[in-house]
Amino acid sequence: MTPIIKKHLPAVRVSPSGKHCFFGYFDKFPWDRSGRYLLCQHADFEARQPVPGEKLTLGMIDLQDNDRFIRLAETDSWCWQQGCMFQWLNDAESTVIYNDREGDRFVARTLDVKTGETKTICRPVYCLSPDGRYAASLNFSRLDRERPGYGYPGAFDPTEHDPIPADDGVYIVDLKKNTARLIVSVKEVTERFFRSDMTPGPGWFNHMLFSPDSRRIAFFHRWRLYDKEGIPNWHKTHMFTVNIDGTDLYPLNLEDMSSHYTWVSDREIINFSNRYIDGWQYHLFTDQTRQVVTIAKDIFPGDGHCSYSPDGRWMMTDCYPEPDALYRKLFLYDLEKEIPYEIGEFADDMSAPGPTRCDLHPNWSRSGRTVCIDALHEGIRQVYCIDVTPIVG
Repeated sequence: MTPIIKKHLPAVRVSPSGKHCFFGYFDKFPWDRSGRYLLCQHADFEARQPVPGEKLTLGMIDLQDNDRFIRLAETDSWCWQQGCMFQWLNDAESTVIYNDREGDRFVARTLDVKTGETKTICRPVYCLSPDGRYAASLNFSRLDRERPGYGYPGAFDPTEHDPIPADDGVYIVDLKKNTARLIVSVKEVTERFFRSDMTPGPGWFNHMLFSPDSRRIAFFHRWRLYDKEGIPNWHKTHMFTVNIDGTDLYPLNLEDMSSHYTWVSDREIINFSNRYIDGWQYHLFTDQTRQVVTIAKDIFPGDGHCSYSPDGRWMMTDCYPEPDALYRKLFLYDLEKEIPYEIGEFADDMSAPGPTRCDLHPNWSRSGRTVCIDALHEGIRQVYCIDVTPIVG
């Protein structure tokens, strides 16, 4: 086994003190194009799930003005793992997008941070196409029931009592026309790739991402498992890709589980997953083929939020606390030289309920010179930046 080189780098807090701050998931750029502003969200409480009406404050940190927090908006449609999908709208220099609630339905809002102009989008967004034209959407109420910590409470769900709905699944939102259409349903995927343990359900979709060329979407189909007494227990996962018009649905991984992933090219996805060949590993899948390559085999301690640097040279990932050491660790892996580095170790409070945990969720800056994380090692959830140039050059 290749030894991991320890080279811890300073983590500098940039979020406002006294607030429970975070950015959220690891598959988005918190930085604007200039690199000056970093998106940040904060709540007034910790260690429990939000209820409808409890607000999350949205803003951006001016990294060139003593990390000044600039308040932008608020929402009551959010969760601890992914916030409200707060992110920069990719084809605009100064526009952000986030999810919100209108009465008993979820929507998205766009906001120009310079002019204050706002627009309401017909459905909540899960992810954005890199070309800025489209968003992918799903049922956040269903997700909240089946995977607490990722969906939102407070909206009406007409499919609540349907275990495999034909009218719910992956939606494509045209952000210019402000229209949405269903491209893949839970029922279609369940019936085409049926397994006996999928009944009685329910099934749901989660973790969607566009390919860099904006032509395909990856997503998870998950279904509920039950113990011998019929009590809901864990879930299993199939991973798919599909064209944005719903054609060419492809089963990328039909083993029992896929976990964190990101697209690293128009056709390649790095994914921590299990395969009968070598078990749980970081696997590099080539879309619409059976080609799979194992990355950093048996080096890192289990599942992590993996991504590649903008230049494709480095893989970054983290890990969950091990039973004998309650630390979350941050790693870099030189893909050319196959050298692993541990660049940080952050104490964690494991007493909080699982859906409210604080994963590191490491994100690359657009330049690849800095990464940001969410962490609890100073006793409160905060956002930190780490200069990685001492390792990546």
